[in-house]
Amino acid sequence: MRMKLAFLVATALVATPSYLLAQEKGGVINVATIGEPPTLDPMTSTADLVGIVTQHIFETLYTFDKKWAVTPLLAESLPDVSADGKTYTIKLRTGIKFHDGSDMTSEDVVASLNRWVKLASRGKQAGAFILSIAAGDPATVVIKLKQPYAPLASLLAFNNSAAIIIPAEKQADTMTDFIGTGPYMLKERKADQYIQLVRFNDYKPRSGDSDGYGGARHQYLDEIRFVPVPDANTRVEAAVSGQYDYVDSLPVESYDKLKSSTATQPLVLKPFGYPVFVFNTAAGLTKNVAMRKAIRQALSMEDMMAAAFGGTDFYAPDGNIYPRNFAWSTNAGVAGNYNIADPEGAATTAKKAGYNGEPIRILTSRQYEFHYKMAQVAAEYLKLAGFTVDLQVVDWATLTQRRTDKALWDIYISHSPFLPEPALIGSLSPSSPGWWDTPERKSVVDAFTTEVDPKKRIELWANVQQAMYDEVPFMKIGDFNAVSAISTKLKGVDPAPWPYFWNASIKK
Repeated sequence: MRMKLAFLVATALVATPSYLLAQEKGGVINVATIGEPPTLDPMTSTADLVGIVTQHIFETLYTFDKKWAVTPLLAESLPDVSADGKTYTIKLRTGIKFHDGSDMTSEDVVASLNRWVKLASRGKQAGAFILSIAAGDPATVVIKLKQPYAPLASLLAFNNSAAIIIPAEKQADTMTDFIGTGPYMLKERKADQYIQLVRFNDYKPRSGDSDGYGGARHQYLDEIRFVPVPDANTRVEAAVSGQYDYVDSLPVESYDKLKSSTATQPLVLKPFGYPVFVFNTAAGLTKNVAMRKAIRQALSMEDMMAAAFGGTDFYAPDGNIYPRNFAWSTNAGVAGNYNIADPEGAATTAKKAGYNGEPIRILTSRQYEFHYKMAQVAAEYLKLAGFTVDLQVVDWATLTQRRTDKALWDIYISHSPFLPEPALIGSLSPSSPGWWDTPERKSVVDAFTTEVDPKKRIELWANVQQAMYDEVPFMKIGDFNAVSAISTKLKGVDPAPWPYFWNASIKK
């Protein structure tokens, strides 16, 4: 019950009456995003921007409902799991068509899941436990595991590094044909101008009511256009003027200005998630764990959060990976390792670790303005500790490309929503940029993911968080609320960490 309550309170997918109102069909909406997605293949990217756009084109076997429980999407029902936890039998929905007119069968699903295991960071994470993926019949897929693996269904449901289902003949490593089963299909992409999606008339929604990302997905709109608007201040002014129907990721200081607009109103996700500084543990200066600890010792998390989010209405200093209203919340490892703000002590620690003036290369972007503000504060604290700082400010697409190259960076700044399953946290996978891959990581993460008892998993998660603080693959900065803007004419859009526009309609 505590877990269920935590998800209800701590996420933004709680149902609102908006989608229950009568909705009109037709129309085009323009959605302003933080920039150009680096790819439209959600298997090969963990960027939230990729997931936001592509979840309308591609679908997964499962997704999450408004309570963050796994729920079927392309699967007919939840998997039938054998008594020993090693065999998942998945029944597929029938009559599902791809955008090219072909029918989805188990052959497509098996090929897609094999591609996911090969290419996706979270697919590789699951692949370490997968023995085989095979078709039982045209509407059944059987996954056999080497040992029980509790997060499998959640990984199959996640839209980030996603296990999308695409036609069996479209499985090239580099995707060139963007053919999915989703309610909208790609019509045109003009780089740095727009991504145009149009209604897929042969889409077969699930029956019943909409339920978070699950349930029925209605196609009221004719077209959705995602428009890159990299500058945060430009996004704010565009929102206030009503230039766009939805504007994603706005600075929190714009809240009052948005409230005064007649065309647009703010949409707040509370709490949304947490910013992170991810370390390169595989190469360069931060390969040394003692150096990572010295950097952490220098920083004031509270000052970074204050610079990024202003008043405490929008942030809270918190070293727990999950806030206190989540069942996953634990204090393990936090004491003495969070919000230390000791540049002088950090200088001593760095010297003992062998620091010799090499630049710390920090990757950040102004498309998420709060990333940049935190980077500025961090740079000043690190300089006080005697570090040389190379602050590299690039667009978000470039950042997501550079972070895949071990030779190019020491820290990159990102953020994450609070995820329903901790195993979804990217840094737990050794293939995720940062490449945390130590015996301690393997020991605690494997123990956590192979345990199926929910109560024991909560206890084991504390060991994972402790290892994160001991080995510092990344630093959580704090908790924050997110602000977006929505047109007063746009209906049926509920607050969500990855905004979606099936079920949306325009009030006429």
